[in-house]
Amino acid sequence: MVDVVVVGAGPTGLMLAGELTLAGVDVVIVERRPTAELVGSRAGGFHARTIEILDQRGIADRFLAEGTKHQVPFSGRLLLDISDFPTRHPYTLGLWQNHIERILAGWVDELGVPIRRGLEVAGCVQDDDGVVVRLVGGEELRAKYVVGADGGRSPIRKAAGIDFPGWEATTSAMIAEVEVTEELPVGIKFDAAGLHGLSFMEDGRTVRVVSSEPELGITTEPTLADLSENLTSVYGTDLGVHHPTWISRFSDATRQAAAYRSGRVLLAGDAAHIHSPAGGQGIGLGIQDAANLGWKLAQVVHGVSSESLLDSYHAERHPAGARALEYSKATSALQRQDARIASVRDLLDELVAMDEPRRHLVGLISGLTVHYDLGEGHPLLGRRMPDLDLQTGDGEMTAYSLLHAARPVLVNFGTPGSVTEGPWADRVQLVDASYDGVWELPVVGPVDPPVAVLVRPDGHVAWVGDGTPAGLEEALTTWFGTPDATERRVTKEPTGDA
Repeated sequence: MVDVVVVGAGPTGLMLAGELTLAGVDVVIVERRPTAELVGSRAGGFHARTIEILDQRGIADRFLAEGTKHQVPFSGRLLLDISDFPTRHPYTLGLWQNHIERILAGWVDELGVPIRRGLEVAGCVQDDDGVVVRLVGGEELRAKYVVGADGGRSPIRKAAGIDFPGWEATTSAMIAEVEVTEELPVGIKFDAAGLHGLSFMEDGRTVRVVSSEPELGITTEPTLADLSENLTSVYGTDLGVHHPTWISRFSDATRQAAAYRSGRVLLAGDAAHIHSPAGGQGIGLGIQDAANLGWKLAQVVHGVSSESLLDSYHAERHPAGARALEYSKATSALQRQDARIASVRDLLDELVAMDEPRRHLVGLISGLTVHYDLGEGHPLLGRRMPDLDLQTGDGEMTAYSLLHAARPVLVNFGTPGSVTEGPWADRVQLVDASYDGVWELPVVGPVDPPVAVLVRPDGHVAWVGDGTPAGLEEALTTWFGTPDATERRVTKEPTGDA
């Protein structure tokens, strides 16, 4: 029996497996695809908070070295300025999913995570002691916990009996990578069907096509002839499309799992939420799910925390996912073309040109304003820790470099010894530091400097000190278990630069 089986080797599953391995959990990934190669580019990148999470593990530079930095896209026409946001990464990173998966797979390989490819999951059955994952062909794997990161049609979600309510599709579009013989039309086009756009891929030869369809409800796989017909209806020519690498279809169907957990079965990424790709939320949401779940599940596996800690995964990530899905629905609607929607889009474009609406919207899109409800108190509580340049006894270091090992950290800005991790010293790193700059949160603005902060492994602040240790012991117990809990932990050092 392994500790955790992660079903799915997409970005969410890879990130989660890395998180669990850093925490000393015995994890295996099961993947349906026979090889690591992902046919087609798929999704196109992620936003600022996702880059910060990768920075927290010391691997952000791997993605930055291959991606392209952009301002935040909105409504299919505008780029919103994020350069004034208080983050080390005030941009959106353009990087195709096949490259994202390759880079993440390299990281988890360095960590020693086994990936069993070419195995299709038929379902799972859980009991009081674990979960049996049943594979097509009859093989079974037994684990203490199973995480379905296996996409929108998730067999794990279905086997766990978790409802997947939401909104049916109202539009659909073809997406393809093909070669062409004619010159590409410039820019994005809107018509009665929706949005259409064409752009060259990085090889300078292949063209990525996204083209809305006039008819909804086609269930067959699209062909090159279907794409040719669609383009001809939009542009008056099919542009001479040939040699398709990949042709698929997507819709604006939006659904969210009613629960992210059922006993020993948990969901993350597209298994927990699907939506239109409008707004570019997909990969980032899954990676944020993984960062939130990994350390919690590890503590439960190690017996440090009770299973009730896993309930906070749903309590925190379900509202964050719902908010992102609402944005995706709105953005998808703005891509339709009729006189009324065009007027709404024009009005919103005017509004987001103003600073206050722009900041609010960019905070939502980027994920930088995600705020978990951890109670009343300092504005930092429940929000992501800013990546400050800290002065410590070991020299200058960034706040996120303290999180590379995926361990919680108690940062004391007051007199050394005024706060202590106490009997949690085997789980929580204590760092005495100083910072003389302004503490600023995205959209919120400047906040009073804390005297100390307790930062969870996912980078969110779990306690803020005012010069006394009041509430610290309660926070340590809530998030990192009782001091006498037995912990089996084999940490693995992260690699890479941030």
